[in-house]
Amino acid sequence: MLSSLSVPLAQAATWSAQDTRLLSAAVAGIAVIVVLISWAKLHPFLSLALGATTLGVVAGMPFGDLVDTFTEGLGKTVGDVGLLVALGAMLGKLLTDSGGADRVVETVMRRTTDKTLPWAMVFIAALLGLPMFFEVGVVLLVPVVVMVAARTEQPMLKVGIPALAGLSILHGLVPPHPGPLAAVDALHVDLGLTLALGVVVAIPTAIVAGPVFGSFIAKRVDLPPATHLLGSTPQREEQAHRPSFFAAVAMLLLPVVLMLCKSVADLTLAEGTLGYTILDTIGTPVVAMMLTVLIAIVVLGRGARFSRNRLSEVVGGSLPAIAGIILIVGAGGGFKQTLVDSGVNDVITDVAAGASLSPLVLGWLIAVGIRVATGSATVATISAAGMVAPLVAGLPPAQGALVALAIGSGSLFLSHVNDAGFWLVKEYFGMTVGQTLKTWSAMETILSVVSFAVILLLSTVV
Repeated sequence: MLSSLSVPLAQAATWSAQDTRLLSAAVAGIAVIVVLISWAKLHPFLSLALGATTLGVVAGMPFGDLVDTFTEGLGKTVGDVGLLVALGAMLGKLLTDSGGADRVVETVMRRTTDKTLPWAMVFIAALLGLPMFFEVGVVLLVPVVVMVAARTEQPMLKVGIPALAGLSILHGLVPPHPGPLAAVDALHVDLGLTLALGVVVAIPTAIVAGPVFGSFIAKRVDLPPATHLLGSTPQREEQAHRPSFFAAVAMLLLPVVLMLCKSVADLTLAEGTLGYTILDTIGTPVVAMMLTVLIAIVVLGRGARFSRNRLSEVVGGSLPAIAGIILIVGAGGGFKQTLVDSGVNDVITDVAAGASLSPLVLGWLIAVGIRVATGSATVATISAAGMVAPLVAGLPPAQGALVALAIGSGSLFLSHVNDAGFWLVKEYFGMTVGQTLKTWSAMETILSVVSFAVILLLSTVV
């Protein structure tokens, strides 16, 4: 009896008033972020900055040290993640404005039957979603969804849900999207391995939440025929010249292939050899994305017959739209660094160890809570990654990558009225709030739960 009580008593004896203060600081910081985003409608960048300030003050950090800590974390994250986000935006803009994205859609649709249509929409959305942010992907795909549904006389949801599922799962799990990149950076896990495992998790998840759920819900939520939306969908500029299907697909897949080269080198080649050095260099995320953008400027620009001035406009025009995203990701890095330097991370590690919670479960639960409260998948990912980072330090590479994916999975849970994506989907698909909850919100929850189940399954075999 005494021996059975010895461990809890030992743990209780090591708990101090400072530990209570630090844990209270973490709760206060997150509460400030949630209230400012959800109730005050303050921009997430400012909310994260004020949340980090609250955390540091409650934890007892000197204000000068707090400012230095936040700016250090912000600068490092923007340097590591912000550059990749900017390069990804350039690639997405090149694909869209050159007509390469349209070429991919048209080529796939010509080879699709009514029976395979939902599966084709998942494939198109996943392929185009690799370098594009979710909101950009929605704007790009909505006209396609409406036209396809009208032409084939299929229900809008049967076509649209698979497309949204393909976009959303990549946004949550697969780099170079901001959330997964931020998680990889905060947890210091292998990006190529995370990307590869993310694709493995995304495929069955997109199937369940896309074609399977789409066919189910289309029979239960009655929307008007797609023809009534044809006049209100965004119109895209027609391109007289467009790159080929193979050129567009090659540019979409090139950064993925290059980043996987680094993981291949780590697994198969001896460090210091010429082959290892080459693969390790071109597989470094910044180098891989930079090479892809430079090659895309030539390949896609030549295919669309853009002038040098037009190419400069396209590349430069991609950056203003993602300035806010880079600031949010950077502020998340500052919040994470405040968690570390204040000592909160160590307390969270001790609490998680005492509660016997695995990093996978803890990361998913924290991300779910922040996602539901704030509506922001990116804020949920950044905050959760910062809190569980100490638990990942001693894990094998594959397990660490799965923790990053579990956090991304939790960040997708239950999009509702405090999420901008909720209203974007509602308006574009012409649904009521109730219909959007039954379709989009349910789909997001299925994505989160199914992907987490796949991640738990993978954790037993890798």
